[in-house]
Amino acid sequence: MGAFVKSTTGKNEALRAQAILLTNRRGGGALVPSLTGLTRSHAINLKQRYCTEGIVCLTDKRKGKPKELLGKKQREAVLKTVKEKTPKDFGYVHNHWTSSLLGDWILQKYKVQYKSRTSLYLIFKKASFTYHRPGTVYKERDETEVAAWRRMATRKLRNLLKDKDAVILAGDEMVLTTATTTQKVWLPVGEYPKIEVATGGRKRRSVYGFLNLRTGTEHAWKTEYQNMYITKEVLLKLRALYPKKKIALFWDNAGWHKGSVTQEFVKADGNIAIVWLPRYAPEENPQENVWKAGRSAVTHNEYIADIDHATDALVHFFNETTFLYSFLGKSRIS
Repeated sequence: MGAFVKSTTGKNEALRAQAILLTNRRGGGALVPSLTGLTRSHAINLKQRYCTEGIVCLTDKRKGKPKELLGKKQREAVLKTVKEKTPKDFGYVHNHWTSSLLGDWILQKYKVQYKSRTSLYLIFKKASFTYHRPGTVYKERDETEVAAWRRMATRKLRNLLKDKDAVILAGDEMVLTTATTTQKVWLPVGEYPKIEVATGGRKRRSVYGFLNLRTGTEHAWKTEYQNMYITKEVLLKLRALYPKKKIALFWDNAGWHKGSVTQEFVKADGNIAIVWLPRYAPEENPQENVWKAGRSAVTHNEYIADIDHATDALVHFFNETTFLYSFLGKSRIS
């Protein structure tokens, strides 16, 4: 497999092979999306196919370019439209292009209909567009406040990095319930998965997590819920891991973080510096990516019959996996 990665001239072929290699490493599955651009489920599917089909499953099936249905001038006009116009300019209700909207516009404009979306994807690629799932944003979010925070936090991070004895952490909490969550998986044609769904009242557990931004090590603990008393107990456990170190903690503005019991502990400790994250901007916290990786690897598509068993498995995954996420524009904190 390693020889194939070195010898292949196809970028997509190399990424598929790397995804399989990562799934063979302990905790490597969580790194598949960030290192290869493929989903973890896709990588697992590739690995299964590789075991039965061999290296042929990694090679690109499509050779050459798809047949061009539009003339050169028409293609140039389409690219110009995609770059400079939005669907609303042509009477559609949406602000952003999708392959379906572009295909419909081309059909109306040039009476050409593509049988496959591949040609539409190529148009977006030539226009330097990338595919994104729309994210959500809080109505109360203040972009000016977030930008100012980034400038301030970047300066603080730069100073912290100069202190080799400082432990730099990003902290957060998540709630796991017995509600079944799902994600897309690859299956043979004709097979349709069904996941059991719990009925009745939901049980829940909380997880406190702290990501060491220098090492990628995660420290996670299961709790019944979240309040300032439990937060103090968790900080005691965190301090036990770094008994002599200065702890710099990037944390959000949750009430149990700013509660009197929590703040009294921080003050009494005397060697914990908290950098408050901006309001309504969870994407600034790399710990959020840890939660997503854990849910994808452990709890998605699973019927949770025992909330404690499921939470313990999730915490085990967190504490046994290395998470190397970017923070404030730095791809690796070291």
